[in-house]
Amino acid sequence: MYKIIGADGREYGPATADQIRQWINEGRANTQTLTQIIGSAEWKPLSAFPELLQRSAAPTAPAAPTVSPARVLEPATNSSAISGLVFGILSITPFGWFCCIPIFAILGIVFSSRAISQINRNPLTQTGKSMATIGMVLSILGLFAPLVFAALLGASHLVGRRPYYWRWHRAW
Repeated sequence: MYKIIGADGREYGPATADQIRQWINEGRANTQTLTQIIGSAEWKPLSAFPELLQRSAAPTAPAAPTVSPARVLEPATNSSAISGLVFGILSITPFGWFCCIPIFAILGIVFSSRAISQINRNPLTQTGKSMATIGMVLSILGLFAPLVFAALLGASHLVGRRPYYWRWHRAW
């Protein structure tokens, strides 16, 4: 006579060897099920009792259900990297210079640095580091380009020469 501990953690038995074999055939017990001979204090896996396994018609462990392999998750592009790139592009356009002078550049720097930080923390789940880097470079250029442009324009006025494109425009 034997006792077993079921998958629910409860103790079942006493059971005969034939009952245990029937439980194995039904999938209610397998080779890892803890089993004890009545009168013994030691619990052993069912595989330690070859007399219970030898006349079993079914396999000792229930067959695993067939499951399609899980789709491997691809890393996603970081949304802050995309935002940083867009703001970086807007910051170098004349619209960004004259309309919203430093706002696009500052937002591009903030979003790009945030994206680089997030991607460095989770490189397996996020991509877009090159996008964030390009956004950072464009944003820095967009921050200083209007200043350089204004300095050149001011220098041309100090020298007394009008910029070339003004002369070209007058010719029309």
